[in-house]
Amino acid sequence: MNFKRLVWATTALTGGLVLATQAAAQSTGTQVQESTEVEEVVVTASRGLPTIEGTIVAEQAPKSRSTVTQEYISTQTPGQTVIETVNLIPGVSFTQSDAFGSSGGNLRLRSFDGNRVSLTFDGIPLNDTGNYAIFTNQQLDPELIDRAVVNLGTTDVDSPTASATGGTINYVTRRPSTDMSLMAQGSIGSEDYRRGFLMYDTGELDAGLSAWLAGSWQAYDKFKGPGDLEKWQVNGRLFWDLGDGDFASLAVHYNENRNAFYRNLTMDQIDFYGLDFDNLGTCTRDTTPTPAGRTDDNEAPAGAGSFMTASDNPANPSSCTNFYGLRINPSDTGNIRGQFRKAIGEHLIFTFDPYYQYVLANGGGTTVVDEFDRRLRGAAVAPGVDLNDDGDVLDSVRLYTPNTTNTNRVGLTTSLIWNVNDSHRVRVAYTFDHGDHRQTGAFGFLSPEGHPEHVFGGIAGDGGRPVLTADGDRLQGRNRHSIAELSQWALEYRGLFLDDRLTVVLGLRAPTFTRELDQKCYSQSGSSNVRCTNEPIEGVSPEGYIDFFGSTTQYIAPYKAEFEYKDVLPNVGISYRFTENQVIYASYAEGLSAPRTDNLYTGPRLSATGDLLLTDPDPETTQTYDLGWRYQGSRFIANAAVWYTSYDNRIVSAFDEDLNSFVDRNIGAVELWGFDGQAGFEVTENLSVYVSAAYVESELQEDIQRSATTFYPTKGKEMVETPDWTFAFRGFYDTEWFSLGAQAKYTGERWATDVNDEKTDDFILVDLDARLKLDNFGWDGSYVQFNVRNVFDEEYLGNISTREAANPVDVDPGPGVIIVTPTGGALPNYAVGAPRTFMLTLRTRF
Repeated sequence: MNFKRLVWATTALTGGLVLATQAAAQSTGTQVQESTEVEEVVVTASRGLPTIEGTIVAEQAPKSRSTVTQEYISTQTPGQTVIETVNLIPGVSFTQSDAFGSSGGNLRLRSFDGNRVSLTFDGIPLNDTGNYAIFTNQQLDPELIDRAVVNLGTTDVDSPTASATGGTINYVTRRPSTDMSLMAQGSIGSEDYRRGFLMYDTGELDAGLSAWLAGSWQAYDKFKGPGDLEKWQVNGRLFWDLGDGDFASLAVHYNENRNAFYRNLTMDQIDFYGLDFDNLGTCTRDTTPTPAGRTDDNEAPAGAGSFMTASDNPANPSSCTNFYGLRINPSDTGNIRGQFRKAIGEHLIFTFDPYYQYVLANGGGTTVVDEFDRRLRGAAVAPGVDLNDDGDVLDSVRLYTPNTTNTNRVGLTTSLIWNVNDSHRVRVAYTFDHGDHRQTGAFGFLSPEGHPEHVFGGIAGDGGRPVLTADGDRLQGRNRHSIAELSQWALEYRGLFLDDRLTVVLGLRAPTFTRELDQKCYSQSGSSNVRCTNEPIEGVSPEGYIDFFGSTTQYIAPYKAEFEYKDVLPNVGISYRFTENQVIYASYAEGLSAPRTDNLYTGPRLSATGDLLLTDPDPETTQTYDLGWRYQGSRFIANAAVWYTSYDNRIVSAFDEDLNSFVDRNIGAVELWGFDGQAGFEVTENLSVYVSAAYVESELQEDIQRSATTFYPTKGKEMVETPDWTFAFRGFYDTEWFSLGAQAKYTGERWATDVNDEKTDDFILVDLDARLKLDNFGWDGSYVQFNVRNVFDEEYLGNISTREAANPVDVDPGPGVIIVTPTGGALPNYAVGAPRTFMLTLRTRF
């Protein structure tokens, strides 16, 4: 089918196949561009691309891509993160910290971690502008997601990202319904789980306008240890149908999380305490004012075992280091998203997608500070600051010390698309993304029970007091201001040949990424440590290093710097339909991940002539090749691909011999290859099955340097936290009265260390979902749903905080032997997987 016939079909099918295809893409421009790939529009589905119960979709793009739709998403636990929902897709490995989705988790996509995967929401980027982290617990309510799309190893040509070396995940908001309705949903479950969701659809109003407004609230207890998790969210979308496929849309999203952390454990801690060990439930602090100097929360001696510390000891309530009230992750996030498409004459289409995002978040923390600390004494060298109001400045007081990030981000993606003729289309696209990234560490006070006065510490204006120095300044652990700006042009051609059996896509994207640094504190030479102070300086070395009284540490004065990274990245695909139902495709794409903010702030030094020397690693790059096959029938959909990725300039924290310190730098290449496959089969009118499998092989090409003469022996080892094999299965039985689903995910062994000397066991998680439909009882659009996670109560380890080594290792690259034994914080630690969990949901619609 050529392009013009497709446009005719789009006009004829309201909410039909082509609109669903567009929803699967990222930006509005990509939606329009990729709608040209669909064939047999008139004779196939009336609801969207062919799918088997929403678990697999008949993809058309000539690259490795997988999609799940609301049909499948709605069967999963309400309130669940969308990243868990795509976990059945081959190549995706996601482990989360609880069964309900609010505790976050770790993502691997073809072995690449989440920081190297672009996560987008209606085409706007969600990765942190500083370190590219994705926060899976802050995503849109699943009831509002039309579909989620995973590009394996590739991006779209206009993807607004400077970090996607491993691929992209994009999810798309539902359009307002043409019928007015009110949907209410309530859920209860294990761990005192409670959730409510409410959505109002206006239906079609005058002049093609429609809208919806939705809100949700959920709360539950941790399944182990003290603490709870709470989240509420408000969303809305206004849609204006301009006719002939043109539209304008404005959407808003706001989310608040107040979460207590689960405690990750080392293998020694698991062996000693068991899997239920977690953060402490009390923090007993002596806050009675006394004239004598004291510490207001003395910690007991360490317990038995060399791996233990005072804060490990469950019998030591006076230790606040791991008190649950300080191990928290508060976040306020929101965005405004615009989308616009307009045809200009017969051959041109213009799209325009602007956005604004807001983030305020931290990860908790605590520090004991002397009242006579020189940072508190200020420029006038006052005796100190009385932090606990006991009339002296002789004490050591525990303070709340979170590292807080506040980001304001604006951007847009726009395209001009030229339909040259029925078989050829050209697009020029421009992407702009500007992130104003403020990272502070304003100290705050604790209550007598050990809880922070305000979860955002000293920057909060309502209920929280900042810790002030003698000069009246805020006492801070860090203070830096960064700008991350992406300016990207892209060009893409799509053509149909050989009676529309051959599709060719030729794309180039040319990103220019700029990082502006403004370090407002004194930086420790060769380190990431800083000293935020206005205390007097003792002296300055000939090179310009600054010395403070009572310290031999060399510091560098506050500084500003700018870095720029640019590249031209091809994105090419070709597919050939060699039978009515079968397609083969091949793709090649290059990816780039510019250094993160922390990469650049780490390890500053001064030259002999006083010049500032900053770490400047080259961007990470990938070259990914895919060769795939697809079968797309009315009852059977399948695809399989083999792939190879060359991953260069990998950035890790490693020792620099010239600087004699640790910096973030390039350590070499990684070679990766594997297989992805999935299939969905409608066995009968009521029964369908889905299966997927993926294999990943990786090999590090270099050793990691740990000192001037020693190296961790990582050459030839595999990537951490990446299972070699993953398998998934789902069976679904659906009738007029009820439905029943069962799914399982097998995750293979995963290395926890770069030298591959400690790993987790493999595990299988089985989930069930059952739904009783109430339509036949006169309750239209209503049902009762029962979900069970981890049916067989499998004990397993989920997220891994990886390290270089877990056991004694020889770090001498020569014939000699130098043994290093990791201890304490140098050991990998693990999140304990959630146990069997139940949930009951009632949904109704008016």
